[in-house]
Amino acid sequence: MGVFVVLPLVLPLTAWPIARLAGPRLHPRTATRVLSLVGGVLAVCSTLCLLLLMVAGTAQLPGNPLPDAWADPEVRAVVPYDEAVGQAALLVLAAVALACGQLLWRHGRVRAGAKRALTGLPPSRRAVLPDERPYAYALPGGPRGRGRVVVSSGMLDLLDTREREALIAHEEAHLTGRHHRFLLVAGLAARANPFLRPLRSAVAFTTERWADEDAARAVGDRRVVARAIGKAALASGPGHDLRRVPPLPAFAAAGPAPGPVPRRVAALLRPVPNARAWPPAGTAAGLALWTATAGAAASALSSANATLVLVTVLRGATTAL
Repeated sequence: MGVFVVLPLVLPLTAWPIARLAGPRLHPRTATRVLSLVGGVLAVCSTLCLLLLMVAGTAQLPGNPLPDAWADPEVRAVVPYDEAVGQAALLVLAAVALACGQLLWRHGRVRAGAKRALTGLPPSRRAVLPDERPYAYALPGGPRGRGRVVVSSGMLDLLDTREREALIAHEEAHLTGRHHRFLLVAGLAARANPFLRPLRSAVAFTTERWADEDAARAVGDRRVVARAIGKAALASGPGHDLRRVPPLPAFAAAGPAPGPVPRRVAALLRPVPNARAWPPAGTAAGLALWTATAGAAASALSSANATLVLVTVLRGATTAL
């Protein structure tokens, strides 16, 4: 197996450039799908790599669940293994399983809590909660599996009619695009391999941008969506006074390294991004995209090669016995 079984553990580093450049250089829908796909492939290959190291390294240890024939001295001579590496891989796999299980448990708990909060309300597509705290979110599932848009009365009171339409359209875009699935894949990938954490942050941003663009198309006014986003963000933060909301250009240019919301507002103040545009290979975004694609492909090939070698060796050794 050699280096092929270890390579998938570090190849997620090849996705860092595209995680940084996908947001500003690709259409948000394309960026979300590319980042989620690359992250998912790299995470699966990384986990498979740990599994192979664990199987090869612990096959000779007493008490393992593998067939007894694998502990024969003749098998020990032909199966490449390292007990220390195998035990370490076992511990890392247990940590990965625990982290992913915790994320799934928290995901289910939050959804269950949100559904309990809607108990007694009519099963409509939109639900308004009588709450002075300003918030709005999209809840997957709900009536006929289409999901629900939940918004507080406090949030609606802060927005005018057009801004309310933009806010609702933004949350409905999350449901229509199934953005929670992309976020869940990115979250699981980040827990499977810490090198994939930049992709999780990038997917969180691109899904919001995707919903922004869908809302702008539904409302027909990009500035209205930008204003609704800015107001909602200021209302959700501590100590903000909406009576002194800065102009949109000033809000979008908040400091040398603006946060996600100012960057979203700035993007809405620019022309509509081309959904079919693909960065040329000679540009920074194009090189980053090809690097991430090559990393994912190499990771998949390395995992497949290591798996094939391990299965072939173990099967041949066991058959010989």
